[in-house]
Amino acid sequence: MQEKLLLSHLQLVGGQMADIVVEDGRIAELTPPGQGRGDRVIDGSGLYVSSGWIDMHVHAFPEFDPYGDEIDEIGIKQGVTTIVDAGSCGADRIGELAASRLGARTDLLAFLNISRIGLKRIDELSRLEWIDLRQAAESAREYRDMIVGFKARISSSVVAGSGLSPLRMARCLSSETDLPLMIHIGSGPPDIIEIVPLLEQGDVLTHYLNGKENNLFDGEGQPLPVLLDARDRGVHLDVGHGTASFSFRVAEAARRHGISPDTISSDIYRGNRLNGPVYSLANVMSKFLYLGYPLNEVIDAVTVRAAAWLKRPELGRIQPGDAARLTLFSVEERPVRLTDSEGVTKEAALRIIPKGVVIHGEYAACEIRP
Repeated sequence: MQEKLLLSHLQLVGGQMADIVVEDGRIAELTPPGQGRGDRVIDGSGLYVSSGWIDMHVHAFPEFDPYGDEIDEIGIKQGVTTIVDAGSCGADRIGELAASRLGARTDLLAFLNISRIGLKRIDELSRLEWIDLRQAAESAREYRDMIVGFKARISSSVVAGSGLSPLRMARCLSSETDLPLMIHIGSGPPDIIEIVPLLEQGDVLTHYLNGKENNLFDGEGQPLPVLLDARDRGVHLDVGHGTASFSFRVAEAARRHGISPDTISSDIYRGNRLNGPVYSLANVMSKFLYLGYPLNEVIDAVTVRAAAWLKRPELGRIQPGDAARLTLFSVEERPVRLTDSEGVTKEAALRIIPKGVVIHGEYAACEIRP
């Protein structure tokens, strides 16, 4: 039996104050502040609580250097209870990624790279013989408790002369397995107006706020028709900040036109965690506060909406009986410098700081760089 954990005097994002009692890894009670009882008490005075943050785009396979990191370094230490690896591994090494979950406290899900070699090379779709659809489908079935879809990086440095063929092959794989796609966009060719029409309802378009020439907004900041059409048919818009894929200029244009992210994600790995411009999911979330998004929308983008896309709604709520996955955080009023992927810096007045998480019945303090 685990000790009964009491998180006291916390503020829910909607404004309500509450105590949360966790017993045997589950939420046992939500009570008015000061009324909860537990063996171990965490005083949450001055802190917010939400369901555990979900980062929909990370790279958590450290063997692929530099595009990897340790699971807990980009998970619970940063206030994130569930990470979704975005195609680090293909069928050749997905078993190793699955095995790495056993030594981690953070929950791990994954998109399977359609290239069997994954990010062993960063031109993994340049040779079509590296795409084995049968092997990918078999891997998705074998690791169905972890695999949430397939990843295809459709930009010039990745596909080289293969053009749109990898995306068309990914579309066939999606149809065969009934699993969605996450599509990375970046520099062309292929042209963005050729890529986006091939995405269907439920597919994820990541890096949608990138500032490269082949992006989703024109020179005047107007959204391209293919973006509006994709949003209307239910394509999921994901941030995927990364080292080279988030532009304040483009994000401000998207905000003006009401094209909000469905999910805010980091595209974090060791290099951009330690050296920026990502640093943490919380740092990326703070950029959306700067852009004028209300706190509840920012939090929903890493909880409720991410959980809904994953078809795991319990990950996005705080409800007695559910497994306890919680993030405690503060919103601090102090100057902070925020930098996008193009080196543009903004001076912001608010910053989201994760303080601790509850997962698997235990509380862990965050270890995030100031």
